[in-house]
Amino acid sequence: VCVSAGQGGWNSHGCVIQSTSTYQTSCLCDHLTHFAVLLVTPLSDTDSQILTVISYLGSGISSIFLGVTLLTYIAFEKLRQDYPSKILINLSVALLGLNMLFLLDSWLSSFPSYGLCIFTAATLHYFLLASFTWMGLEAVHMYFALVKVFNVYVPSYILKFCAVGWGIPLVIVCLVLAIDKDAYGNSLCWLQSDIFFYVTVVAFVLLILLCNITVFVVVLIQIRHMRMHKPAAHSHSALHELKTVASLTVLLGLTWPLAFFALGPARVALLYLFSILNSLQGFFVFVFHCLMKENVRKQWRIHLCCGRFRLSDYSDWSRSVTLGGRCKQNQLVRSSSSRSVNTSSIRKVSDSSTGSGPNHHQGE
Repeated sequence: VCVSAGQGGWNSHGCVIQSTSTYQTSCLCDHLTHFAVLLVTPLSDTDSQILTVISYLGSGISSIFLGVTLLTYIAFEKLRQDYPSKILINLSVALLGLNMLFLLDSWLSSFPSYGLCIFTAATLHYFLLASFTWMGLEAVHMYFALVKVFNVYVPSYILKFCAVGWGIPLVIVCLVLAIDKDAYGNSLCWLQSDIFFYVTVVAFVLLILLCNITVFVVVLIQIRHMRMHKPAAHSHSALHELKTVASLTVLLGLTWPLAFFALGPARVALLYLFSILNSLQGFFVFVFHCLMKENVRKQWRIHLCCGRFRLSDYSDWSRSVTLGGRCKQNQLVRSSSSRSVNTSSIRKVSDSSTGSGPNHHQGE
């Protein structure tokens, strides 16, 4: 009885009859779903309900801390003067949009408006693709800065990244709508066409992840190789490298492949792990790129704290950031030698997790 006669893909899954009479039947439908449904097929009802709770809690926490991360980097100019910070801001916006749309999807899908459902599904699709595109651009920048080091000025570097990061997902979503707008919809406002799902989501995500895993391995090898020439750093290198690996894993989205390994007896366990780690990705971004970064903590202490916890804006650290910010302008990587470039690049990658050292300015 609880099935829509029109378009939109509404079905009786998750619906119960609330009341019935001669002229009217009222249905109560639950369209909540878990985070893993973005990449894989649903599970049993029991597992789906548990994963739904985990996903909504994780996405809610991530949304809050992504908001804090964005406010921090937007409010404090000294934190957004280099390319990694600007790329991080864009990635945070994409992840925040993904988490917010996921949280609102079930509520918006409860309205009897097929047009609203299409818009919601298309927007959720867009932010999912944008999130992965920016993760891929994080890997591209790391490769340019650390592996393929060059002393060439790239005009409008961040603008070009923005054109790719926000433009490619828009083109893909527009193509889907142009070819078949009914590809979006269902009891959950998401892709209901298997062809579009596997081509525009699964294949796209796999391509980005393969590239990111390759860059991840290359970057770790490069960092390890450069640290072999710095014996003084070996005393704390194990913990330092662990933080670096965790930070890069979050930035490059290397927990998402869990969905593709969720096969056989381990399928349910891996999907639980997938939902926990990926719904909390925004929280981990905050931990590694705000909470564990010394320059971010000091900006908080300068502008937000009071009493003995407050730092002076004219402290030695503040002056070093200001002077360092004036030394580098309008460049991707500049140095007197390739060795100094590699060392600086490694320090920037490592600082993502340890928070040591100030950021340097790089103009767009």
